[in-house]
Order: sequence, then structure tokens, then C-alpha cells
Amino acid sequence: MGLLSDPNRRRALISLLTRLNTPICIVCYMAGVAWFMGLAFEPFTLRTYMSENAMGSTMVEERFPAGERALATGREFSAHKKRTGGMPVEWLMKTMQAKGLEVFTQRFSRTLPFPDENKERYMVRGTNVYGILRAPRAPRTEALVLSAPCSPGDNNNQAVGLLLGLAEYFRNQIYWAKDIIFLVNEHDLIGMQAWLEGYHHTNTTGMDWSPLQGRGGSIQAALSLELSSDIITSLDLVLEGLNGQLPNLDLANLFYAFCQKIGVLCTIQGKLQRNDWDSVSGYSHAVQTMMLMVMKQASGRPWGDHGLFLRYHIEAATIKGVNSFRQYKTDATTIGRLLEGMYRKLNNLLERLHQSYFFYLMPSLSHFVSIGYYMPAFGLLAVILLLRALDLWVQLSTPPQRTEDGSSPGVLSLLTPLVISHLTGVALYMLPIRFQEMAVEHFPVSETEAVVLTAIAVYTLLSPGTEQGWRVLKLVAVLYLAVLLGCTALINFSLGFILALTLVPVAAFVTPHVPKVLSAFILVILSPACTLLFSVFFFQELQEMPISFQDGWLLFLSVISQGILDHSLYGSLVYPLITLLVYPCWLLFWNILFWN
Repeated sequence: MGLLSDPNRRRALISLLTRLNTPICIVCYMAGVAWFMGLAFEPFTLRTYMSENAMGSTMVEERFPAGERALATGREFSAHKKRTGGMPVEWLMKTMQAKGLEVFTQRFSRTLPFPDENKERYMVRGTNVYGILRAPRAPRTEALVLSAPCSPGDNNNQAVGLLLGLAEYFRNQIYWAKDIIFLVNEHDLIGMQAWLEGYHHTNTTGMDWSPLQGRGGSIQAALSLELSSDIITSLDLVLEGLNGQLPNLDLANLFYAFCQKIGVLCTIQGKLQRNDWDSVSGYSHAVQTMMLMVMKQASGRPWGDHGLFLRYHIEAATIKGVNSFRQYKTDATTIGRLLEGMYRKLNNLLERLHQSYFFYLMPSLSHFVSIGYYMPAFGLLAVILLLRALDLWVQLSTPPQRTEDGSSPGVLSLLTPLVISHLTGVALYMLPIRFQEMAVEHFPVSETEAVVLTAIAVYTLLSPGTEQGWRVLKLVAVLYLAVLLGCTALINFSLGFILALTLVPVAAFVTPHVPKVLSAFILVILSPACTLLFSVFFFQELQEMPISFQDGWLLFLSVISQGILDHSLYGSLVYPLITLLVYPCWLLFWNILFWN
């Protein structure tokens, strides 16, 4: 405290920080990147452990016997699905009723803002079918959900068959203290969104759906099952949900514990766990796994039907069966026993999962990185903005020159770019959705690029000002970016960190006195659009599925259109965040570069 209260010492400290501002910023940036890359090194991570006492032991005995019968039911479901050309509603209702469930349906419809070329749909109509197994030993105030999407073609038929097999088996057990809801939803996420809105009596997306005639208790946890083969080599756990939300870590720990107990090969991000963490290849494997989770979380989109449960504070995950070249095989009976064990442990919960972490990264299923370990990496990048702001503040502390009329020369030149940049952001946000016929041909991307290029031209022509004026504008832009990235990182660390990696160098080096052509090229390369383009190629490399530039460009266009759809259909915040806040902030730095 004496260092800051003594004026002489305070001046000396400020003088030191401004004199060494650039070297300190470079060191902080390199330290932030190094800290983040070190998170995947196993000695720096924590081993997963069960925090919830009610789920601390896996000593329940799993007895589910009907794996082959479940597969036969799945084949029967597939035949009826082909015959009806979609969800076999009547057959599902009769089958669930025969297994002793209370069966209900929900109809829904949704008109997309523009056609979804990935799934070839525009007008979506469907029906959800769900059955409720009432708890025989409790007042029915709580519930668990097991869901399986009705996917087109031959996909996920085995999951529906196993769901129905588990429903029949669970019906004959007397230890259930919670209602169990068995849900088969049509049109994947759209059907799940309709069901969740109907269950919770909310309508946040403007979808049309019929009210639910039957409800269980308050949903405590949910699992979504995806199986498309009779033989499974491994089970992959999918955690990333809407806007980067993650379920409580204990749910992932429960899955891993039962996989270890039953002897099922389990993966996360499609990658097996390795024990050679002290080797270069082992560390590289952990980095790839962690980076895949970062990229998926940063996208803000739900990577499975479970992702929509998280917005209702329901802990959920998707378990995806994988049939690959591995020699290890797992049958449906074993998977059924794993799910039985998980639901019996969830049945013991006395309160919602809350004792473990909600903010974490996972380089493997047995290790995790908590928020206290990964936040310093972001903090080292964010402190660069504060150091730059301090340097600008010191430079501005000298009295500015005045014009003849006595007004400050930087006020109007500060307001103009602030207003124009945010109007540009509003245009980026609204125009792609307004023009539906253009969106069919991926016009949102072309529209966006045209608006940005127009804004760049406007800024190049309308950037008159003074030396004092650009410093004021940069001080505002740097503080704006610091607040924006900080708030983003608190909600979605992965998105905030990726944006900081690219935007912090821009904020640090840009001035009107640097070489224009080279700086403009760097500014474009580090723009949000190019960051997304590079991320598309990087994500494919992490998945060990490299693509050509042409295919990458088409995927880039698809990602943008999908981001717009995710915002319109499910409420993803990434698209409005980028268009309304991040792009205007980037345009402010472009304006500073071309300040006259």
C-alpha cells in the first residue's frame, strides 16, 4: 500500500511500466500461451474424483440381461420407420404402453429463418414420443431422463431399441425414487428444444408446439444415447452444450467410473486415454484432446441433444457408441448394464449435482484442469490491455492542444467511429437473417463480407483527426476490448481465450504510424472472420481429418450459416456476440490504423 500511496514511488512505478511497456507485453503474451499449453501436461492437472457422496461408490450390481432383445426391438423400430417414412409414432406408443409406461406425445413445428442445407430442411414438423415410469417409492417430485433421437436412415435405431429394453427392465424394479422419462425425439435438437420448452412452460425461440399432457418431477439429470451399430468398440462422452456450458464434472466422473468397473473402452473427443504422459507423443495426445474440447466449447453450439438441457440447470451428457477398427468389442447388454448402473447412482441423489466443478477442461477422462488453473493463462493476455491503457493514459495526461474555438479536437472524431462501427455490427447481425432467398446460396457470408468491406472503405475516407484524438479512441477501444473479453471468458473461457489470442496483439501494436499495408494485412489475418476460417482447418487437423482449401472454404460458409441457425433456433449467443460487439471493436482498431 505504501508503494501506491507515496506519490514519488507511484510516479516511479508508472514510469517503469510505461518505459518497459512493450517488453512486458511481449513477455505476458508468451507466458500466457506457454501457461495454456502446459495445462495438458499431466503433473499440472488434477485426477478426477467423485465429489458427490451419494455417488461415491459403484458397488451396485447391474443385472440388465436383454441386450439381444433390445437390438431386435431396434430392428423392428427401423422397419416401422422405413414404412412410415419418419417417426413411427403409433408403434412407439403401443410398445411403450406394453412395457408399462404412461405414454404421451407432443407435436411441434418450426419454420427456419432460411433453409438448412446441411440437413435439407426448411419447414420442420414432427412428433416427440415419451413414456414416464412413475417412482414407486417416492412422492414423484424429481425425475431423470433417458433420450434417444429418431435419426434419418439407419442411424440410431439401436439406441431406441436399447432405450425401450431398459424401460421394460426398469419397470420391474422397485428401488426407483425418481420418475424416469424415456424420450424419443424427432428432428434431433429441434424436437428436443420443443420438448424442453413444453416441459418447463417456456417459449424462448418462437417454436410452435402442443402442450405436454404428462409431466414428471423436476428433472435432476439426463443422458442422451446415440448408437448406430450392433457392435460397439468404445463409448465416447460428449459434454459441450449450448453457449459453452458444461455439466457438473461428477456426471463425467460417474461415466468413467462405471466404464472402468464394467470394462468398457471409453473416450472423450474420440480419443483414448494414454499412460505415457511423460513422452512427447503422450503430451501431444493430451494437447490435441484438450484443444478439441476448447474448439467445441468456443463454437457455442450444442454437440448433442444433452446440450439444451444445460440451460435449464439440468446436468446432462451424450453417450455415443463408436464402431471403429479397434479389436475390442462391447455388446448391447454391457452398455445396458452401464446405463443401469449410472441411473441407479443418479437415483440416490438427494439434491442436484453441485459439489464438483462446472468450469473445467479435460485432457483425458481421468484428469481435468479446473478454472483456477486455466484462468491465469487468460489473465496474462488480458493484463496486456491494461498495460497499454496505462501507457495511453500517461501520454494523454499532458494538456491537449485546443482549436481556435476552444473545443477539444478529439470529441467528434471519437464519436463517429464508435457509432458507425456499432451500426455496422447491427447490419451484420440483421441483414443475413432478413434476406432468406440470399441465404439459400450462402449469401449471409457474402453479405457480411460486403458490409465489412464497405465499412472499411468508409473508415478509410472518414478518419480525419488529431494525434491526441487517436490516442483517446485507442484508450476507449482497449478498455472496451478488455471488458468484452473478460466477460466472455467468464461465460465461455474457450471463446474468450481464442479471441484474446488474436485481438490482443491487434490492440497492442496498432497505431497510425506503423506501415499501413503490412499492418492492414495483419489486421485482416487476425480479424474474427479469418480466426474462424483458421479454426475450421485447425479443428479438422485435430480430428486427423485434414481437408483441402476448397472444402475448408465450403465448411467455413456452412459453419457461419449454422451459427446463424443456432442463434435463431436455440438461442446461441456466439453470433450476436461476434457481430454486435467483437466486430465493431475490431473496426475501431482498423479506424485507428488509417487515422489521418
